[in-house]
Amino acid sequence: MYIEMCIQYTILYNKTIAMSTNPKAVLPKLSFWQIWNMCFGFFGIQFGWSLQMGNMSAIYEYLGASPEQIPGLWLAAPMTGLIVQPIIGYMSDRTWHPKLGRRRPYFLVGAILSSLALFIMPNSSAIWMAAGVLWILDSSINISMEPFRAFVADNLDKKQQPMGFAMQSMFIGLASFVAGYLPQKLVQWFGVSRDKTAGGIPENIMYSFYIGGAVFLLAVLYTVIKSKEYPPADPDWKNKLDAEGKGFMGGVKEIFSSVTNMPDQMKRLALVNFLTWPGLFLMWFYYSTGVASDIFGGNTTTSSDVYTQGLEYANTTSAILNLVTFGFSFTLPFWVNKLGKKYTHTICLLLGGAGLISVNYVTEPSYLYLSMGLVGIAWASILSMPYSMLAGCIPPHKMGIYMGIFNFFIVLPEIIASLFFGNVMETVLHNDRLLAVQVGGGLLIAAAIVCAIVVKENE
Repeated sequence: MYIEMCIQYTILYNKTIAMSTNPKAVLPKLSFWQIWNMCFGFFGIQFGWSLQMGNMSAIYEYLGASPEQIPGLWLAAPMTGLIVQPIIGYMSDRTWHPKLGRRRPYFLVGAILSSLALFIMPNSSAIWMAAGVLWILDSSINISMEPFRAFVADNLDKKQQPMGFAMQSMFIGLASFVAGYLPQKLVQWFGVSRDKTAGGIPENIMYSFYIGGAVFLLAVLYTVIKSKEYPPADPDWKNKLDAEGKGFMGGVKEIFSSVTNMPDQMKRLALVNFLTWPGLFLMWFYYSTGVASDIFGGNTTTSSDVYTQGLEYANTTSAILNLVTFGFSFTLPFWVNKLGKKYTHTICLLLGGAGLISVNYVTEPSYLYLSMGLVGIAWASILSMPYSMLAGCIPPHKMGIYMGIFNFFIVLPEIIASLFFGNVMETVLHNDRLLAVQVGGGLLIAAAIVCAIVVKENE
């Protein structure tokens, strides 16, 4: 999900520049607080997504899933991103509601459905139920997320767009940090129990999801109420969009043609991404549960309280990861000026790989903050450098579609990992969760080596 958020930002930002449906409109300059209101809904979206990413593997294990089953149970995320986001993007481009505008109807509906799923999730009584609710949750988050990307580009001119996207980044970092700490702080500050409920999910995890559902809906409602959209100046805007991509088969043909004619630099960057993202997925699959079971020594049956404490600790270190990402992103221009984009990305990937490999060697849980801090540096680069390098080699009039195709090389590795890594986990890694995280670190290092060898600095 976070992956897809950042990709869609790039897609829609560049698509807006290349093919605006409002080319003659003069957008008003918005104040700081107006931009704040526009972006506040993203706090809710990221809050819900962070709870999902930090706790779903543990929820599956609480309900009886074995480690080798976890990748397959996460399959909902890439499948929904692959299918839902292009459809919703296509529909929102062609929508205008007299009161809610173009984008707000979609992220409002998505927020309502996501909130309901967040309330239902901790009440799941079986693995199949949790997997089904995750599918609904991911689909709903995608409905909210994709139009939110276009919302800033629609309402801000080129001079104010950087401020709008920076505001979104701020809310992403803040929401991830708060959501990561929430289960632990519910215990420490409010006396919520870590004991399992009748359904098998700890009480503090359950209440965290309830709070997440409320925050998601209220944050998006705030943006819907406090913001406005501007209708297209061109009365023929919809017909022009339809003329450029009329019908289902027309879109399919254009995508296929673009895939077969990808620029060479894009192919190189695609290879780097194809190695990078499986490493991150293995971290999301197994890091939290690995810390809980292997470092804290807990399990979901005889020492569930210890297991929950370990899960909480892992989530707090992941929250620090997001803060490091947010802070380091502001230093990236400096490193690019010193090292260039290619070697900046290479070094950041190496640091992230070292961070994931180090997880299995920590002797004190507090060392995990350093490990995740290194991953946070890599994450900052992963979210920006490949797209910065890609933008220079793509035809401007096909920026949107090529950025969308680039997303395939993120989603497809996740699908492959979800379908096949379970068998590797069982037969090769013997269900060692932290060893799986180390494999992820090795993939980041492999991606760094490929980046250094094949990617061109200027092309």
